Amino acid sequence: MREFPLTLSRFIVQNQASHQGATEEFSSLLTQIGLVGKLIAQDLRRAGLIDIMGTTGGSNVQGETVKKLDVIANDAFVKVFQHSGYVCALASEEMEKPISLPGNWPQGKYMLLFDPLDGSSNTDNNMPLGAIFSVLKYDRADRLPTDEELVRRGTEQVAAGYLLYGSSTMLVYTVGQGVHGFTLEPGLGEYLLSHTLITIPEKGKVYAANEGNYHKWPAGTKKYFDFLKVSDKATGRPYSARYSGCLVADVHRLLIGGGIYLYPGETDKPDGKLRLLYEANPLAFVVEQAGGKASTGTSRIMEVEAKKLHQRVPLIIGSRQDVETAEAFIQGRA
Repeated sequence: MREFPLTLSRFIVQNQASHQGATEEFSSLLTQIGLVGKLIAQDLRRAGLIDIMGTTGGSNVQGETVKKLDVIANDAFVKVFQHSGYVCALASEEMEKPISLPGNWPQGKYMLLFDPLDGSSNTDNNMPLGAIFSVLKYDRADRLPTDEELVRRGTEQVAAGYLLYGSSTMLVYTVGQGVHGFTLEPGLGEYLLSHTLITIPEKGKVYAANEGNYHKWPAGTKKYFDFLKVSDKATGRPYSARYSGCLVADVHRLLIGGGIYLYPGETDKPDGKLRLLYEANPLAFVVEQAGGKASTGTSRIMEVEAKKLHQRVPLIIGSRQDVETAEAFIQGRA
């Protein structure tokens, strides 16, 4: 008889004992993230049939146009965790200020930061979308966390991962002991273990970047992209371009097949576009745990000093050798 794959909840319970500092609440928190993924996936499957496409007419704290699905996805995270008992504070890319959850405190020992709908420009085109999450531990029992206490280096994360909504819905996460992927089986309503201890190749053959910004990049970054396109069989060049407009989808491709994703700083915007706390740090944790690397071009992403909730940062992420080569060009060493 064929062995039935492990469900997400069963896998978490079986591995809980081996995770240093793991608690039942922590395991349940990860299961709740899976529930958010189910809710959003359900809405996405019906997106073309109900009035949730297009924009709201408003802007988020970043000054970006808000899609209706951005709001729906953000609300799904808030509603699930508001009464979960596991989280005492929530911070989102879509919200100017964090939400404190006094009803979950002091038993709620974790803080959750998230990008509720990554790649929302894809919503009207039936292309891949995602969500990204980062989990921090909160140890104080005398008061709720302040806004500033959610602003931490990536090295302080206790878990991170993403949801990917593509041809199938996936949940990929790490707790610092490797990376595991689960695929949602719609008929059962369960996430089943599909990728165990994911390892990113040391080097890839593809790159993902918004090359429409090429003219804005510093000389070293331009030189690296020119290098990728020069034919050299000995080094596996030229690389193929693969850019979806969804950070989660592009990073997932690299996690499985190798390569590099770049959203570099620009000449007049050296801080880049992506958010340190909601995007760069959690994806860096995942990719590093899979054997890859994540950099600003000059330093390790997870060691960047976090100064504010919506801080931006350049992101170079993917296979270790590819990221190191990009760093050499950006730093003027190649």
